[in-house]
Amino acid sequence: MLSENLIKELNEQIKYELYSENLYLAMAAYCASEDLDGFTNFFKVQAEEERFHAMKFFDYIIEMNGRAEISAIEAPENEYGSVLDTFEKAYKHEQFVTKRIYKLMDLAIEEKEHATISFLKWFVDEQMEEESTFNGMVKKLSRIENNGHALNMIDAELAQRVFTPPATTDK
Repeated sequence: MLSENLIKELNEQIKYELYSENLYLAMAAYCASEDLDGFTNFFKVQAEEERFHAMKFFDYIIEMNGRAEISAIEAPENEYGSVLDTFEKAYKHEQFVTKRIYKLMDLAIEEKEHATISFLKWFVDEQMEEESTFNGMVKKLSRIENNGHALNMIDAELAQRVFTPPATTDK
């Protein structure tokens, strides 16, 4: 059985995952306003992924006989200086989320909650992938600076991105 403190922290993570969804939708809206359909697609797909993450936490809490709770989330930033700016902020945000996942893992280890440790391992791996993706995009966008042709090439590449939930939704 999950402790009240662990349930509270897992519910808090639902809030952060839903905030992430909104943040990436705001970034998608910015990119759309700049007529960058591929970047818009990238962030819309990222928003779908974050909602999927929130639902994994939601379902896990219920599966463990806890009470999932949805709390208010603050509005994300909506104004960005450039596409590079969106990715720098997204990368920083993913680093924050990683710290949150590590905090949850530390708590699960401290409480010897083995099911939660197993559940969270997926998120640890996922965060490594997320940080790598955003860090890579920051590096690419920094290298191209104001090269419109290169930006359009990346935009076309990102238009191909799709969200495919993992084949199994097991924790």
